[in-house]
Amino acid sequence: MNDYILSCCSTADLSKEHFEQRDIHYICFHFMLDDITYPDDLGQSIPFPEFYQKMADGAMTKTSQVNADEFVEYFRPFLQEGKDIIHFTLSSGISGVYNSACIARDMLAEEFPDRKIYMIDSLAASAGYGLLMDELADKRDEGLDIDALKDWATEHLLNLNHWFFSGDLTFFIRGGRISKTAGTIGNMLNICPLMNVNNEGKLIVREKVRSKKKVIKAIVGKMEELARDGLNYDGKCYISQSACYEDARAVADLIESKFPNLDGKVEINNIGTVIGSHTGPGTVALFFWGQERTE
Repeated sequence: MNDYILSCCSTADLSKEHFEQRDIHYICFHFMLDDITYPDDLGQSIPFPEFYQKMADGAMTKTSQVNADEFVEYFRPFLQEGKDIIHFTLSSGISGVYNSACIARDMLAEEFPDRKIYMIDSLAASAGYGLLMDELADKRDEGLDIDALKDWATEHLLNLNHWFFSGDLTFFIRGGRISKTAGTIGNMLNICPLMNVNNEGKLIVREKVRSKKKVIKAIVGKMEELARDGLNYDGKCYISQSACYEDARAVADLIESKFPNLDGKVEINNIGTVIGSHTGPGTVALFFWGQERTE
C-alpha cells in the first residue's frame, strides 16, 4: 500500500471517473457564472455543454484559485491518516495557486513535522496537466516512492508538450491574452492562432494560421516534429476541447492515422470550467510527450 497520496487541482481537466480509477486526489478551483459561484467540479454542477452555451450567449465568467486555508483543510485529513503528500499545482505561468499551496504546506509542516509534504509547480494546464498526473500514477503503481516520484517529475515536466488552437478569439480578447485589435482582425480574417505552453508554463502565440483546416494540419505537424521518437511515438496522447468536439475528433483521427504505435486511442476530454472561462468555446488543445519545451 502506498504511504503517500498523489494529488492535483481540478484544472487537470480529466473526468471524475478517470481520477477515481487512477487513485488521483484533486481539489476544486471555483468559477463564477453570471454572479453565481460554483466549484470547478469536473462538470458535476453544470454540464459542460450548458456552461459553454451560456458563455456563447453572453454570460460573464470569473475564476478564483484555491486559497491557502482551503488547501489546509483538504490536506489535513490525509496527514492525520499518516500519509505523506505530493501535490502538483496548475502552472504558475497562468495562476498563483502554487504560492497558496506552498503557504498551506508551511502551515501544516508545523502541525505534522514527521510528514513529507511536497508542492510542485506542474508548469502544465488542462489535460496536459492531466496527462502528467496519469503518468505519475503509472510511476507510483510501478513502485516509486514519494521522493523518487518527485525527482522523476521535476526531471520530465518540460517534456510534456502543449499545443492549442482556437477558432474564436472573442474570449482570448476578453481575458487580455490577445489584444482587441489583433483579435478582431483575426476573427475577420478567419485566423486561428497556434499556441503552446512554454518552459515557464505561459501560453504563447507561435503561429497565425488562416483557416480551421490548415490549423488542424499544423497542430498535428507539431506532434510529428516534436513527439518522442517522431512517428514512432508510443506514449499516450490527450486532447481537450471546449464545445467543438468535431474539431477535436478531426485532430484525433489525423493523429491516429499518422502514429500507429500510440498507447491506445487518443483520449478526448473537456476543457474544464476554469480554463474554459478564459478560452471560451471553440478551443482544441493537444498534449503528448516529446522534446523539452523552450522559451
